[in-house]
Amino acid sequence: MRQFRSIFLPSIIIVLIIGFWYSPDFTTISAGVSIFLFGMYFLEQGFNAFTGGLLEKLLAKSTDTLLKSIGFGVVSTTIMQSSSLVSVISISFISAGLITLAAGIGIIFGANLGTTTGAWLVAAFGMKVKISAYAMPMLVFGLIFTFQKSKHLRGFGYILTGLGFLFLGIHYMKEGFEAFKDQIHLAEYAVPGFKGLIIYTLIGMAATVIMQSSHATMVLIITALSLGHVTYENAIALAIGANIGTTITAIIGSLSSNYQGKQLAAAHLIFNFVTAAIAIAGINVIISIVDYISAVVGIADQDYTLKLAVFHTVFNLIGVLVMSPFVPTLVRFLEKVIKPRRREETEPHFLNDAVLDFPDTLLQAVRNEIIHLYNNTALLFINGLHMETAMLEKGKNLKWEIRYDQKIVDYDFEDRYQAKIKPLFAAIIEFIGRGQGEVPAERQSQLFELRLACLKLSESIKAVDGLRNNMTKHFKSDNEIIRHEYNQMRIHIASVIKEMNKMAREKDKDIKIISSLDKFRGKIKKYKKKTNTRLDKLIRNGEIDSYTATSILNDCSFTEDAVKGLLDAGKILYSTRDIELEDADEMLSLSDKEEDDEANTVLLEKE
Repeated sequence: MRQFRSIFLPSIIIVLIIGFWYSPDFTTISAGVSIFLFGMYFLEQGFNAFTGGLLEKLLAKSTDTLLKSIGFGVVSTTIMQSSSLVSVISISFISAGLITLAAGIGIIFGANLGTTTGAWLVAAFGMKVKISAYAMPMLVFGLIFTFQKSKHLRGFGYILTGLGFLFLGIHYMKEGFEAFKDQIHLAEYAVPGFKGLIIYTLIGMAATVIMQSSHATMVLIITALSLGHVTYENAIALAIGANIGTTITAIIGSLSSNYQGKQLAAAHLIFNFVTAAIAIAGINVIISIVDYISAVVGIADQDYTLKLAVFHTVFNLIGVLVMSPFVPTLVRFLEKVIKPRRREETEPHFLNDAVLDFPDTLLQAVRNEIIHLYNNTALLFINGLHMETAMLEKGKNLKWEIRYDQKIVDYDFEDRYQAKIKPLFAAIIEFIGRGQGEVPAERQSQLFELRLACLKLSESIKAVDGLRNNMTKHFKSDNEIIRHEYNQMRIHIASVIKEMNKMAREKDKDIKIISSLDKFRGKIKKYKKKTNTRLDKLIRNGEIDSYTATSILNDCSFTEDAVKGLLDAGKILYSTRDIELEDADEMLSLSDKEEDDEANTVLLEKE
C-alpha cells in the first residue's frame, strides 16, 4: 500500500503538469475540480460542527430497523451532500459499539440512494442557472461566520463557504469544458456498445478513487455531458464507475477501525459492486425505464443531464431493493469472513482512531471501554475474594451462596491485576489524553467524569487488595463470629457487582440508577455503624479480642471503600450526573468520613 502511494502521487503530479502545459483550458477544468473538492472539504467540516450530539442521537434512535436505517442514510446524505461523511460516521459508530452491523449496512444503502440528489441538483440547476453569481455572496458571508466564537455559527460559516466553493468549482468546470471543445472534442473518443460500457465504467471508478468524491465525479460527468464532451451512453457508464469508486473512502476510513468497521466497509464494497453488475447486465432495460420515467415527469428526450440524474437514482434504487432482503445473509457472511482477531482482555475493545473525529462517539467509546475495565475488575474481585461468577446469576440467593460455599479459589490477585487491569487502565487514560483535544470545551467535563470513573475503580482495587489477605485467612474461621463478619463483607461487595451487572442490561438506566446505587451506599454506611457497635459489645463480653476486632474494623473500612468506589464508577458509567448530585455526594462522603473517624476513636479508647 505504501509503495502504491509512493508511485501514485508523483504520477498524478506528472499528468497534471503535462495537462497544464498542453492546454490552459485543462488548467481551468482542473482548478474547477480542485475548488469543488475544497468546497466538499469545507462542507464536511461545517457538518462536523453539528455532529457533537444531534446527528449521533438521531443515528441512535433511527437504526433499530432496516427501513429506518436506510431512511436515515437517505436523509442525512441528502442534507450533508456527502455519502463519504455519512459512511465514515457510520464506521466510527459501529467501531464504538453504538450500532449493529445490520444498521450500518442499512445506512450505507440509504447513503448511496441519498447521494443521487446531488446529481439532480447539479443537472437541474447547475447547468441551467449561472450559479457562480450565488457563489461570491456565500463565500463572503461564510467567511464572516467562520470567525465567530460560537461553534454552530462557525459550522454554518463552513457550510456556506463550502457551498460557495462548490458552486464556483462547477462554474470553472463548465467554463473549462466550453473552451476545451475548441481545441479537442472528447466525444470523438466515445466507445459504443458493451466495450464502451466496461471502459468508461473503469474510467469513472478511477476518477472517483483519485478525487475521493463521487459527487465531484458526477459533477464532472454532468458538466461534460451538458456540453457534449461525452455521449449519454458513456456518461451512464462513468456514473456506474463513480458508484464503485466511492467505496474507497469507506475502505480508507475502516483502516483505523476495528473488525466491525472493516465489515461495514466490505458491505459497502459488495453493495456497490452488485449494484454496478446489475446495472451493466440490465443496462438496456434500465435505460428503457429511465426513458419512461423521463417522459412521465416531463423531461425532454434530449435533456441528457436530467436523464442521467434519473438513471443514477433508478440504478441505485434497484440496488437497494435487490440487496435489502439479503441483509441478514450479508451480515452472516461478513461475520464469517471478517472475524475479530482473538483479543486479550487487556486490549481495548472500543478505542480506535475512527472515533476521534466525533465527540459524542468518542465519549461513548471511552464509556464502553471503562465498562470493559469494570467487567475485568468485577471478575478480579469475585475470584480474589473466593467467590464464583455463578453466585451472581439471576435467581441465585447470593447470601446463601456466599455463606455456605466456602471453597478457596486458587487465584493470584496481583498477577491478574498486572495482566488484565493495569494495561487496560493505562490505555484508557492515554486515549482520553489524545481525545481531549477533539472534544469541545462544553463536553470536557464529561471526559473528566469518565477519567474519574477509572480512578474510582482503581481505588476499589486498592481497597480489595488490602482486604483479601485477612479474607483468605478468616472467611473459613472456626470462630462463627469472625466467619460471619468476613462473609458479610463479601456479600456487600458481591451485591453491588450483581446490581451493576443488572443495570448494564437495562434500558432507561437514568430513571432508576441513582436511587438503586444510593440504596447500597446507605446499606454499607449502616453496616459499618452496626459493626462498630457489635464489636464494642463483643469486646466487653470477652467473645473477641481487641486485636481481632481492630482487624475486622479495618477490613470493614476496606469493604466500604471498595463499595463506594464501585458505586461512584457506576453512577458515572450508567447515569447522567449533575453538579448538585456531585456536591451532595461529596458532602455525604465528608460526613461519613467524620463519623468513621469518630467511631474509630471510640473503639480505640475502649481497647
